[in-house]
Amino acid sequence: MGNARPPASGNAQSRSPGGGVGAMLLFCPGCGNGLIVEEGQRCHRFACNTCPYVHNVTRKVTNRKYPKLKEVDDVLGGAAAWENVDSTAEPCPKCEHPRAYFMQLQTRSADEPMTTFYKCCNAQCGHRWRD
Repeated sequence: MGNARPPASGNAQSRSPGGGVGAMLLFCPGCGNGLIVEEGQRCHRFACNTCPYVHNVTRKVTNRKYPKLKEVDDVLGGAAAWENVDSTAEPCPKCEHPRAYFMQLQTRSADEPMTTFYKCCNAQCGHRWRD
């Protein structure tokens, strides 16, 4: 009846956080190919189409892994990029503070004008916008 070791990684079917059903691929510990689920006489089993490996499923198999969101990088360089920039008389569209910090970056092709990025000088606001 093949190798008695359990299949490598995962489960055949699991519920995702959104309520849907997701399938996970299991691999044969003998040859490394994907396993299929077959209906046996007494229970379901994982079987390999390439080698004689078979593993009877005698209990519920689950393995839950939820993805972790990556931290989003600040494309303007974060707080350090705003440390030594100049300010100008540009009113904030959010809090109407009369001054804003600004920096200019070439975001498009060289024949296009530079993009001006603003940050409100009001420490409680800190709103960012571009021109």
